[in-house]
Amino acid sequence: MRRFTLRVLLAAAFGLVAGSIWRAAPAQAETEVDLALVLAVDISFSMDPDEQALQREGFIEAFRSSVVQDAIRRGAIGRIAVTYMEWAGSGDQRVVVPWALIDTPESAAGFAEALAARSPRRAARTSISGAIDFAVKLLAESSFSTTRQVIDVSGDGPNNQGRPVLAARADAVARGITINGLPIMLKAPGYFDIADLDIYYRDCVIGGQGAFMVPAREREQFRDAVKTKIMLEVAGLSDPKTKEAAPAGSLVQAAQAEEKQGSCLAGEMQWRDRMGN
Repeated sequence: MRRFTLRVLLAAAFGLVAGSIWRAAPAQAETEVDLALVLAVDISFSMDPDEQALQREGFIEAFRSSVVQDAIRRGAIGRIAVTYMEWAGSGDQRVVVPWALIDTPESAAGFAEALAARSPRRAARTSISGAIDFAVKLLAESSFSTTRQVIDVSGDGPNNQGRPVLAARADAVARGITINGLPIMLKAPGYFDIADLDIYYRDCVIGGQGAFMVPAREREQFRDAVKTKIMLEVAGLSDPKTKEAAPAGSLVQAAQAEEKQGSCLAGEMQWRDRMGN
């Protein structure tokens, strides 16, 4: 009986320690948070292994950072909910780290460790619209109550599969969701890439209240770009340096979306011209 009791006590103690480091979202009860954040990360074949590793490390280091942890603590409630998903083609989206509640430096570091423990993968095509639609579903199914829902889209190319990105953006914004962007521009445009990806993200991807983007143009600055972006999202701020790149009035207007229709189909037209379909 003594041995059994000791085993029970040890198991309970271990559970308390592990729970303080990282814990997934509660299954049913709604938890109020300052922010529900979906990190939607491009894993298409245009992302080479070095870029993928750099991208993953950027998010890991961001949640290990005391700057980000302090920003979470200073929120009105002092906690956020985060999930990390990877996407490629229109039917290829996968949750890598499920919804997690982050309210302490230990839980933030635990989220980073959970992400570091998963190996990245690669897949075909680029469907930003599919990523947005999947992220909207994740937000709708989460067990969190919040006034701020954000989808953080990072990628190195335009939408070339699935429905038009403008349609997905409009549906997300209509639900009160903000879409921010991290266009990755570390190398010269390749076969299915486009020049001025930052302009494409500005005109076609980001949208919603306070939307902004932080382009990543140099490898040496990539980790800082990710950290800055996460910190701004947690704090609910816009970067003064990128604010001019956000859609007018911070909200995507139907008229504006209509004007940008041609350029926002650049990826689809490029695929059609080069592949004949």
